[in-house]
Parts: sequence; structure tokens; C-alpha cells
Amino acid sequence: MNSPTEKTIDIVKRGLGKRYRSEKRFRFYGVFAIFLSLLFLALLFTSIISSGYSAFRQTYIQLSVDLPKADFDFNNLDQANYPGLIKNALREKFPQVSSRSDKKALYSLVSSGAAFQLQDLVKGNQSLIGTTVTIWVPADDDVDMFYKGYISRDVPEGNRRLNDKQLSWLDTLEGNGRIEMRFNTTFFSAGDSREPELAGIRGAFTGSMLTLLITLFLSFPIGGAAAVYLQEFAPRNRWIDMVEVNINNLAAVPSIVFGLLGLAVFINFFHVPRSSPLVGGLVLTLMTLPIIIIASRAALQSVPPSIREAALGVGASKMQTVAHHVLPLAMPGMLTGTIIGMARALGETAPLLMIGMVAFIVDIPGGFTDPSTALPVQIYLWADSPERAFVEKTSAAIMVLLAFLIAMNFIAVILRNRFERRW
Repeated sequence: MNSPTEKTIDIVKRGLGKRYRSEKRFRFYGVFAIFLSLLFLALLFTSIISSGYSAFRQTYIQLSVDLPKADFDFNNLDQANYPGLIKNALREKFPQVSSRSDKKALYSLVSSGAAFQLQDLVKGNQSLIGTTVTIWVPADDDVDMFYKGYISRDVPEGNRRLNDKQLSWLDTLEGNGRIEMRFNTTFFSAGDSREPELAGIRGAFTGSMLTLLITLFLSFPIGGAAAVYLQEFAPRNRWIDMVEVNINNLAAVPSIVFGLLGLAVFINFFHVPRSSPLVGGLVLTLMTLPIIIIASRAALQSVPPSIREAALGVGASKMQTVAHHVLPLAMPGMLTGTIIGMARALGETAPLLMIGMVAFIVDIPGGFTDPSTALPVQIYLWADSPERAFVEKTSAAIMVLLAFLIAMNFIAVILRNRFERRW
């Protein structure tokens, strides 16, 4: 019990030290949590970048390929034996290789895509037929991994994917200046492939962009209109309350549920082409609509009531007030919410798996109904591949995806700062 002579200010002063210590602990916990989050984020980025930066470079081998006229039919250049010409070039470089197993090992140094590269070269310039051309062709993924340091020469021959003879042939080629590392344009210009050195992200990236276009053109007008009605025109009753509660609940529904809905409704009932950007965009529209509606309503709520009252006071109708005054002021916040919703849609994988966009598709999609995949699904497929070269491809694709996500969020911040009005 306090002494009757003790004043209240003494009691307060006696507890001040404990209160200050408590506040310091609280601030420390907050700063520590932020530091820990940044540390894990830095570790994540470091791990991804260290694993994926090497995918932006590719090992190439220079070959001198003879193109005898007798091997070509000028009326049908596709019938020429281009793989055989590549093999002839390798045998001419190493004439001492005679056994069948050694020849097979020698041929495996070069990617199977070398024949297609030679075919494109000949079809693009028929005057090369009858001459010897010198071309740089992509090396096999094992050779590429060797020159990137993922395969060590020091381990026993039985434990590595390149034997001693292959390493000696590579040393010869390197000594003659016929091996070099180049920027990997194939990674950005090619579609998917079973061969890691020929795999690229262009098909998946195009599929993601087409899917996002459909999502944007459907979700923004529908979500914006729903938010304007609910915020500005809807009567306050239990039905509207129920709709609002369900919209908030839909924002927390796992994304794979929207994939199941898209499979049942869009594909099985409406027969929308499977694995196409069209059905992917429809599913992602369902997923992003609650996010856009909630963000748009928050933007509309942030407009001061005095704006509405002033417009109504000078004789504007309710529709004119909303269209000419409230909506323009809320538009930056609505656009920001839409871009954040698009960024989430760009990174989603689960709903796309349910509608068949997980298929192995080599061709670049040319329209909204063509079979395609998406960048997150491509990353999922590569991560499941056993070849070591796909590990770096996976990390590189994640870097590209993160770059676009950061760019989209950066655009959202710019839009908010550029058009935001403070009251």
C-alpha cells in the first residue's frame, strides 16, 4: 500500500523507468523483425542470383562444315542430312576417333540444335552450298556445365558426365580457339525444349503477357464498376452487406479453388480451349476481382465527403458527382490496386495447373486461343527436371519474373505519387 504522504507524481516517476524500458524493448523487437526479414530476403536473392546468373551465358563450339552440292536437293533443302554434316565436321577435326562408342561420345559434345542452326543458315543463303562454312553452334549442356565450373575435372572419371577422352577433345578445341562463352540469346528467343541448352522463356513469357492482357481488360472495368456501385450507389441493407462480406472472403480463398472453378465452368461447360491464354485470363480475372474491388473501394472512400457535397450543392446529379469529381480523384488508387492485382496474377501457378497450362509446349503462342504456358508454370516445370543445367535456367527465369514483378510495383508507386491528391 502506498504511503499516505506519497504524491501521485512520485508514483508516476517510479514507473517511468519500467515504461521506458518496455518501449525500448518494443522498438528493438520491431527493428529486429525488419532486420531479420531483410536478411532472409537478401539470402533469397543471393541464392537465386548466384544460381541463375550463369544461365545468361552459353558455351559455343566453332565448326567448319563442308556443304557438298551432292548432299542437297535445291527443290527441297529440308531433306538434307544436316546432323550428318555436323558429325562429318567433328570427325574431320578428330580423324583418330574410330570406334563407335568414341564417335558417339564425340558427337555428344555438340547440341542437337546445331543441325537446325545449320539448316536455317543454308535455307537463308543457298549460295553457301558447295562451300565450307564456319559456324558457332551451341555446346551440349554437359559441356556447358563443365565450362561454368559445375563439373570438376578432378573427380574420378566414373563420377562425372564427361569422360577423359571428351575432356581431351575439348582441350584441343579450346586450344585452337574454337570454344567460347557468349551471351545466351536463346534463353530469351526460344520456347521450351527437352535440351537445356535450347530451352528459353519466350513461349512462357508470351503466354503470361497474353493471359495478363485478358485479365486486365476484364478485371479492371468489372472490378471498378462493382466498387463504384457498392461504394456510391448501393442501398445499405443486409443483401449488400452479404455481398461485401463474400467479396472480402473471396480475396482470401486459395487460388487453386479458382482453377477448379475455371476447369468446371470455362472448360467443361463453355468448352473454352484448354491450355490457352483465354481460359487462363478468365480464371485469373476471377481471382483478381476481389482484390481490385477492395482496393478501388478504399480509393473511393479516401475522397473527402466535401467533394461530393460541393458538387451536389451546385446542382450536379449523383451520377455527375461520381463521374466528374469522385472517380477522377480515386483513379490513382484504383490503378494502383489493379497493378498490384496484376502482379499477383503474374506470379500465380496453382490455378493455371488446373486448366492445363502445365503442358510441355515448344511453340510460341500467336493468339489468345493457342496452347501456351505461363512463366511461373515454366519455372515449376524446369524445377522438376533432373538435368543440372535446368537448375540455372530455373533461377534465371525466377530472376526475370521478379524483375517484372518489381517493375509492376514500381509503376504502381509512380502512379500513386504522380496523381495522388492529399487533403
